[in-house]
Amino acid sequence: MGRIPEIRLYAEHGALVARDGLSICFYMRRSHVEIARAVIRSLETYVRAVDPHALGWYVDLNGDWQELDANGWAQLWRELHERSGLIVELSDNPGGASQYEFKYYGKSLHPPSFINGPDAVCALSFWLPSEYLEKHGPTHVRELALELAAPLPFNSGHAGLAVNALMRLDGVSAQLRPWCLRYPGLDIQLLEHIAEDIGTRVRAAHWLTFLGQPVLGELGGAAGLRSRLSSPGISIQEMEGERAVLTLGEWPETGDTEQGQQFPLYRELARVLEPWCHHERYRWHEFSEEEMRRWVHRFLD
Repeated sequence: MGRIPEIRLYAEHGALVARDGLSICFYMRRSHVEIARAVIRSLETYVRAVDPHALGWYVDLNGDWQELDANGWAQLWRELHERSGLIVELSDNPGGASQYEFKYYGKSLHPPSFINGPDAVCALSFWLPSEYLEKHGPTHVRELALELAAPLPFNSGHAGLAVNALMRLDGVSAQLRPWCLRYPGLDIQLLEHIAEDIGTRVRAAHWLTFLGQPVLGELGGAAGLRSRLSSPGISIQEMEGERAVLTLGEWPETGDTEQGQQFPLYRELARVLEPWCHHERYRWHEFSEEEMRRWVHRFLD
């Protein structure tokens, strides 16, 4: 349909190291034991929504990929219930960038086990391929994102077009540079880094931007948001638990700076959220300081 640029970047040995997709992420300033049941409910929703065999691999305690069979699932559910903190990585592609992927960084934020900074959070992400959006349409994907969000006591979250990339590998961020600077609507995220210091802040503007407390309250709730946002293409839906989701247009957009596209809805929301925005603390090692600044402030410049 031409809405989403196809991105397939490969390493020299042929592994797929980056591809376009759609990510759904949530950040919670709560310890894992407080949110374990909610995380399990969201993961169950995701597994029902995608191909039952999509998540066929997991990372074990040694950092190695293993096939995810019935015993592996049973162990995963048990660990999510019983452990005070854990990292979960599930994927359809253990050798490269995924179409379907689930990541969760669950932590204890209480002493004596808490050793992270004051703004560390539990964070999770769900990935879908762009083809899923094209097949099922934006209404279905939005409803899925809302169903994933429903049980989570999130402080913030977002969903939209993104690049799933193996950013730790040398050369990957250099290959991505022209794509992310041309298409500002394509998010790039290192979830483990964001989870270290996002706290209760938000990550810029996305197709779907989920707001919880305290930011939503400081903005005056849904009514206060409506008074600050004037574009008819921005919708605000209240959710239970003093939460809300903002939707920018019917479809997620990438924009295209080469075509002079201005991204007005994203810019309007970014200006409103700017005082509460979290900015990347880590510079991608193949980006200059100026390139990183341009990307972080892409909706504000």
